[in-house]
Amino acid sequence: MSWAKMILALIAVSIGICHSFPNYKYEDIDEDLATFDYYRAMVEMDERNSTDCDECVPQLCPQTAGCRAGVVLDSCNCCLECGNLEGQTCDLDDRNVYYGLCGSDLECKLDSAEPVDGEAPEPQCVCGSQEPLCGSDGKIYMNICKYKEAKFSDPTLNVTTGPCKTVPTIKVPPHNHVNVTGSSMALLCEVFAYPMALVEWKKDGRDVILPGDDPHISVQSRGGPQKYELSSWLQIEEATQMDSGTYRCVARNELGSVSASAILGVLPPDEMSTYVDNMKEMLGYEVSKDYGEDYY
Repeated sequence: MSWAKMILALIAVSIGICHSFPNYKYEDIDEDLATFDYYRAMVEMDERNSTDCDECVPQLCPQTAGCRAGVVLDSCNCCLECGNLEGQTCDLDDRNVYYGLCGSDLECKLDSAEPVDGEAPEPQCVCGSQEPLCGSDGKIYMNICKYKEAKFSDPTLNVTTGPCKTVPTIKVPPHNHVNVTGSSMALLCEVFAYPMALVEWKKDGRDVILPGDDPHISVQSRGGPQKYELSSWLQIEEATQMDSGTYRCVARNELGSVSASAILGVLPPDEMSTYVDNMKEMLGYEVSKDYGEDYY
Protein backbone atom coordinates (compact mmCIF):
# COMPACT_ATOMS: atom_id res chain seq x y z
CA MET A 1 0.00 0.00 0.00
CA SER A 2 1.35 3.42 -0.95
CA TRP A 3 2.15 6.10 1.63
CA ALA A 4 -0.59 8.31 0.14
CA LYS A 5 -3.25 5.65 0.79
CA MET A 6 -1.91 4.95 4.28
CA ILE A 7 -2.03 8.64 5.20
CA LEU A 8 -5.57 9.00 3.82
CA ALA A 9 -6.69 5.95 5.82
CA LEU A 10 -5.18 7.31 9.02
CA ILE A 11 -6.89 10.66 8.45
CA ALA A 12 -10.22 8.91 7.87
CA VAL A 13 -9.85 6.94 11.10
CA SER A 14 -8.79 9.99 13.13
CA ILE A 15 -11.80 12.10 12.11
CA GLY A 16 -14.33 9.34 12.55
CA ILE A 17 -15.34 8.70 8.97
CA CYS A 18 -14.92 4.98 9.49
CA HIS A 19 -17.84 4.95 11.96
CA SER A 20 -20.14 4.72 8.95
CA PHE A 21 -18.32 1.58 7.76
CA PRO A 22 -18.81 -0.99 10.61
CA ASN A 23 -17.22 -3.84 8.59
CA TYR A 24 -14.15 -1.80 7.62
CA LYS A 25 -10.89 -3.77 7.88
CA TYR A 26 -7.36 -2.45 7.46
CA GLU A 27 -6.45 -5.37 5.21
CA ASP A 28 -9.21 -4.25 2.83
CA ILE A 29 -8.07 -0.64 2.65
CA ASP A 30 -6.83 -0.71 -0.96
CA GLU A 31 -10.16 -2.03 -2.25
CA ASP A 32 -12.20 0.41 -0.15
CA LEU A 33 -10.15 3.43 -1.08
CA ALA A 34 -10.56 2.63 -4.76
CA THR A 35 -14.27 3.50 -4.48
CA PHE A 36 -14.10 5.92 -1.54
CA ASP A 37 -15.89 9.24 -2.22
CA TYR A 38 -14.00 11.59 0.09
CA TYR A 39 -16.08 14.65 -0.72
CA ARG A 40 -19.37 12.83 -0.03
CA ALA A 41 -17.96 11.44 3.21
CA MET A 42 -17.04 14.95 4.31
CA VAL A 43 -20.58 16.12 3.57
CA GLU A 44 -22.04 13.21 5.55
CA MET A 45 -19.68 13.93 8.42
CA ASP A 46 -20.77 17.57 8.40
CA GLU A 47 -24.40 16.48 8.57
CA ARG A 48 -23.64 14.25 11.56
CA ASN A 49 -21.70 17.00 13.27
CA SER A 50 -24.05 19.86 12.38
CA THR A 51 -25.45 19.78 15.89
CA ASP A 52 -21.95 19.89 17.42
CA CYS A 53 -21.52 23.62 16.80
CA ASP A 54 -21.28 25.57 20.02
CA GLU A 55 -23.62 28.45 20.69
CA CYS A 56 -22.59 31.29 18.45
CA VAL A 57 -20.75 34.04 20.31
CA PRO A 58 -19.53 36.51 17.64
CA GLN A 59 -17.26 38.20 20.16
CA LEU A 60 -15.20 34.99 20.38
CA CYS A 61 -14.72 34.66 16.62
CA PRO A 62 -11.14 35.02 15.32
CA GLN A 63 -10.30 38.12 13.32
CA THR A 64 -10.17 37.67 9.53
CA ALA A 65 -7.42 39.30 7.50
CA GLY A 66 -6.17 39.29 3.91
CA CYS A 67 -9.53 38.31 2.40
CA ARG A 68 -9.15 39.47 -1.21
CA ALA A 69 -12.54 37.98 -2.18
CA GLY A 70 -14.40 39.18 0.89
CA VAL A 71 -15.70 37.07 3.77
CA VAL A 72 -18.24 34.23 4.17
CA LEU A 73 -19.77 32.41 7.14
CA ASP A 74 -18.02 29.32 8.47
CA SER A 75 -19.56 25.83 8.64
CA CYS A 76 -21.41 26.73 11.86
CA ASN A 77 -22.86 29.90 10.29
CA CYS A 78 -21.31 31.90 13.09
CA CYS A 79 -17.84 33.30 12.41
CA LEU A 80 -16.52 34.98 9.27
CA GLU A 81 -13.69 33.54 7.20
CA CYS A 82 -12.08 34.36 3.84
CA GLY A 83 -14.12 33.47 0.76
CA ASN A 84 -12.48 31.52 -2.05
CA LEU A 85 -10.97 33.42 -4.99
CA GLU A 86 -11.84 33.05 -8.67
CA GLY A 87 -10.56 29.71 -9.96
CA GLN A 88 -10.38 28.05 -6.55
CA THR A 89 -12.30 24.86 -5.76
CA CYS A 90 -15.56 25.38 -3.86
CA ASP A 91 -18.60 23.65 -2.31
CA LEU A 92 -21.44 23.44 -4.82
CA ASP A 93 -24.34 23.24 -2.40
CA ASP A 94 -23.75 26.61 -0.67
CA ARG A 95 -22.77 24.86 2.55
CA ASN A 96 -19.28 25.47 3.89
CA VAL A 97 -18.35 21.81 4.28
CA TYR A 98 -15.03 20.94 2.66
CA TYR A 99 -13.60 23.24 -0.02
CA GLY A 100 -15.16 26.45 1.28
CA LEU A 101 -17.53 29.05 -0.20
CA CYS A 102 -16.86 31.55 -2.97
CA GLY A 103 -16.32 35.18 -2.07
CA SER A 104 -18.18 38.28 -3.18
CA ASP A 105 -19.55 38.37 -6.77
CA LEU A 106 -18.43 34.77 -7.34
CA GLU A 107 -20.48 31.64 -8.10
CA CYS A 108 -19.53 28.00 -7.60
CA LYS A 109 -19.83 26.08 -10.89
CA LEU A 110 -18.58 22.79 -12.28
CA ASP A 111 -15.51 23.15 -14.50
CA SER A 112 -16.72 22.85 -18.10
CA ALA A 113 -13.27 21.80 -19.37
CA GLU A 114 -12.70 18.26 -20.57
CA PRO A 115 -11.75 15.94 -17.65
CA VAL A 116 -8.11 14.85 -17.52
CA ASP A 117 -7.37 11.10 -17.27
CA GLY A 118 -11.03 10.37 -16.58
CA GLU A 119 -11.17 12.53 -13.45
CA ALA A 120 -14.50 14.13 -12.60
CA PRO A 121 -14.64 17.92 -13.08
CA GLU A 122 -14.21 19.96 -9.90
CA PRO A 123 -16.47 22.86 -8.91
CA GLN A 124 -14.68 26.21 -9.17
CA CYS A 125 -15.44 29.79 -8.25
CA VAL A 126 -16.43 31.81 -11.33
CA CYS A 127 -17.04 35.54 -11.41
CA GLY A 128 -20.71 36.34 -11.99
CA SER A 129 -19.83 39.18 -14.40
CA GLN A 130 -17.31 38.89 -17.21
CA GLU A 131 -17.46 42.51 -18.36
CA PRO A 132 -13.99 44.11 -18.62
CA LEU A 133 -13.12 47.24 -16.65
CA CYS A 134 -10.47 49.91 -17.16
CA GLY A 135 -8.48 50.63 -14.00
CA SER A 136 -7.16 54.04 -13.01
CA ASP A 137 -3.73 52.34 -13.14
CA GLY A 138 -4.15 51.86 -16.89
CA LYS A 139 -4.65 48.09 -16.63
CA ILE A 140 -7.59 46.11 -17.98
CA TYR A 141 -9.41 43.97 -15.42
CA MET A 142 -11.33 41.20 -17.15
CA ASN A 143 -14.10 41.22 -14.55
CA ILE A 144 -15.16 42.91 -11.32
CA CYS A 145 -13.68 40.07 -9.24
CA LYS A 146 -10.18 40.66 -10.61
CA TYR A 147 -10.65 44.37 -9.95
CA LYS A 148 -11.67 43.78 -6.35
CA GLU A 149 -8.61 41.59 -5.79
CA ALA A 150 -6.40 44.41 -7.07
CA LYS A 151 -8.27 47.04 -5.04
CA PHE A 152 -7.55 45.06 -1.89
CA SER A 153 -3.86 45.88 -2.40
CA ASP A 154 -4.51 49.42 -3.67
CA PRO A 155 -7.58 51.02 -2.04
CA THR A 156 -7.20 54.12 -4.25
CA LEU A 157 -7.80 52.07 -7.42
CA ASN A 158 -10.93 53.00 -9.42
CA VAL A 159 -12.40 51.65 -12.65
CA THR A 160 -14.59 52.72 -15.53
CA THR A 161 -16.74 50.46 -17.69
CA GLY A 162 -15.05 48.86 -20.67
CA PRO A 163 -11.42 47.97 -21.42
CA CYS A 164 -8.62 50.55 -21.48
CA LYS A 165 -7.36 51.56 -24.90
CA THR A 166 -3.81 50.32 -25.28
CA VAL A 167 -0.96 49.95 -27.75
CA PRO A 168 -0.59 46.29 -28.87
CA THR A 169 1.43 43.97 -26.66
CA ILE A 170 2.95 40.75 -28.03
CA LYS A 171 2.08 38.16 -25.39
CA VAL A 172 3.68 35.20 -27.22
CA PRO A 173 6.37 36.13 -29.78
CA PRO A 174 7.39 33.82 -32.65
CA HIS A 175 10.23 31.41 -31.80
CA ASN A 176 13.29 30.40 -33.83
CA HIS A 177 12.76 27.21 -35.83
CA VAL A 178 15.12 24.84 -37.64
CA ASN A 179 13.85 22.00 -39.78
CA VAL A 180 14.62 19.92 -42.84
CA THR A 181 13.72 20.77 -46.43
CA GLY A 182 10.31 19.55 -47.50
CA SER A 183 8.81 19.89 -44.02
CA SER A 184 5.89 22.05 -42.94
CA MET A 185 6.69 24.89 -40.55
CA ALA A 186 4.68 27.45 -38.61
CA LEU A 187 5.41 30.60 -36.61
CA LEU A 188 2.95 31.82 -33.97
CA CYS A 189 2.38 35.36 -32.72
CA GLU A 190 -0.18 36.16 -29.96
CA VAL A 191 -1.11 39.83 -29.54
CA PHE A 192 -3.18 41.69 -26.94
CA ALA A 193 -4.67 45.12 -27.73
CA TYR A 194 -7.77 47.28 -27.50
CA PRO A 195 -8.92 48.26 -30.03
CA MET A 196 -8.05 44.88 -31.54
CA ALA A 197 -4.78 44.81 -33.45
CA LEU A 198 -4.09 44.04 -37.10
CA VAL A 199 -1.23 41.51 -37.38
CA GLU A 200 1.03 41.31 -40.44
CA TRP A 201 4.06 39.17 -41.30
CA LYS A 202 7.19 40.39 -43.12
CA LYS A 203 10.56 38.83 -44.01
CA ASP A 204 14.19 40.00 -43.88
CA GLY A 205 13.40 43.66 -43.23
CA ARG A 206 11.39 44.06 -46.42
CA ASP A 207 8.05 45.90 -46.45
CA VAL A 208 6.31 43.17 -48.48
CA ILE A 209 3.40 41.75 -46.49
CA LEU A 210 3.28 37.96 -46.55
CA PRO A 211 2.07 35.70 -48.07
CA GLY A 212 2.01 37.87 -51.19
CA ASP A 213 1.61 35.68 -54.27
CA ASP A 214 3.60 32.75 -52.85
CA PRO A 215 1.26 29.69 -52.91
CA HIS A 216 3.21 27.64 -50.34
CA ILE A 217 2.99 30.36 -47.65
CA SER A 218 -0.24 31.23 -45.84
CA VAL A 219 -1.27 33.38 -42.89
CA GLN A 220 -4.17 32.50 -40.59
CA SER A 221 -5.54 34.49 -37.65
CA ARG A 222 -8.25 34.01 -35.05
CA GLY A 223 -9.38 35.70 -31.86
CA GLY A 224 -8.06 34.44 -28.53
CA PRO A 225 -6.99 32.61 -26.52
CA GLN A 226 -8.03 35.43 -24.15
CA LYS A 227 -10.43 38.31 -24.73
CA TYR A 228 -8.92 41.13 -26.83
CA GLU A 229 -6.15 38.82 -28.02
CA LEU A 230 -5.39 37.75 -31.58
CA SER A 231 -3.39 34.65 -32.57
CA SER A 232 -1.71 34.71 -35.98
CA TRP A 233 0.19 31.87 -37.69
CA LEU A 234 2.57 32.06 -40.63
CA GLN A 235 2.56 28.62 -42.25
CA ILE A 236 5.01 27.29 -44.84
CA GLU A 237 4.34 24.05 -46.71
CA GLU A 238 7.19 21.99 -48.21
CA ALA A 239 9.81 24.48 -47.05
CA THR A 240 12.97 25.00 -49.08
CA GLN A 241 16.29 26.64 -48.22
CA MET A 242 14.97 29.80 -49.87
CA ASP A 243 12.49 30.08 -47.00
CA SER A 244 15.30 30.54 -44.46
CA GLY A 245 15.47 34.04 -43.03
CA THR A 246 14.21 36.40 -40.34
CA TYR A 247 10.43 36.71 -40.08
CA ARG A 248 8.78 39.59 -38.28
CA CYS A 249 5.31 39.74 -36.70
CA VAL A 250 3.98 43.33 -36.75
CA ALA A 251 0.91 44.28 -34.68
CA ARG A 252 -0.74 47.68 -35.00
CA ASN A 253 -3.85 49.59 -34.01
CA GLU A 254 -4.81 53.27 -33.91
CA LEU A 255 -2.60 53.86 -30.86
CA GLY A 256 0.67 52.43 -32.18
CA SER A 257 2.53 49.34 -33.31
CA VAL A 258 4.94 46.71 -31.99
CA SER A 259 6.89 43.85 -33.60
CA ALA A 260 8.83 40.70 -32.75
CA SER A 261 11.15 38.59 -34.92
CA ALA A 262 12.24 34.97 -35.22
CA ILE A 263 14.83 33.17 -37.37
CA LEU A 264 13.71 30.29 -39.57
CA GLY A 265 16.35 27.81 -40.72
CA VAL A 266 15.67 25.22 -43.45
CA LEU A 267 18.47 22.67 -43.95
CA PRO A 268 18.99 19.80 -46.41
CA PRO A 269 18.92 16.30 -44.86
CA ASP A 270 22.71 15.89 -44.45
CA GLU A 271 23.12 19.29 -42.78
CA MET A 272 20.06 18.63 -40.65
CA SER A 273 21.57 15.38 -39.40
CA THR A 274 24.78 17.18 -38.45
CA TYR A 275 22.76 19.89 -36.73
CA VAL A 276 20.84 17.33 -34.68
CA ASP A 277 24.08 15.57 -33.65
CA ASN A 278 25.60 18.88 -32.59
CA MET A 279 22.48 19.74 -30.59
CA LYS A 280 22.62 16.35 -28.89
CA GLU A 281 26.25 16.86 -27.92
CA MET A 282 25.69 20.45 -26.76
CA LEU A 283 22.54 19.74 -24.73
CA GLY A 284 23.75 16.44 -23.32
CA TYR A 285 20.68 14.35 -24.14
CA GLU A 286 19.14 12.44 -27.02
CA VAL A 287 17.45 14.53 -29.72
CA SER A 288 14.99 12.72 -31.97
CA LYS A 289 15.88 12.58 -35.64
CA ASP A 290 12.24 12.66 -36.62
CA TYR A 291 12.52 15.61 -38.98
CA GLY A 292 8.80 16.22 -38.80
CA GLU A 293 9.55 17.98 -35.50
CA ASP A 294 10.74 21.54 -34.99
CA TYR A 295 14.15 22.33 -33.50
CA TYR A 296 15.08 25.48 -31.62
